[in-house]
Amino acid sequence: MSRQNLSRLLLAAAVVLLILAVTTMLPYSSSMISDLGYYTVCPFAPWSTLALLFFAGVSWLVRRYIDALPT
Repeated sequence: MSRQNLSRLLLAAAVVLLILAVTTMLPYSSSMISDLGYYTVCPFAPWSTLALLFFAGVSWLVRRYIDALPT
């Protein structure tokens, strides 16, 4: 896999993880209340949101590292 393809893959992973992090916070009629005190798509919010944001950040940092390597 070339560096350019890996960089694109990591960027896509970061974007998908960010979208999922936002999705976990959306109000939704479910049977469990999240730690925030309201019904969300993910009952583990905000902890799942923080984990997804962390993994998106790691993906972004690895992508920047790969892009900074000399060719």
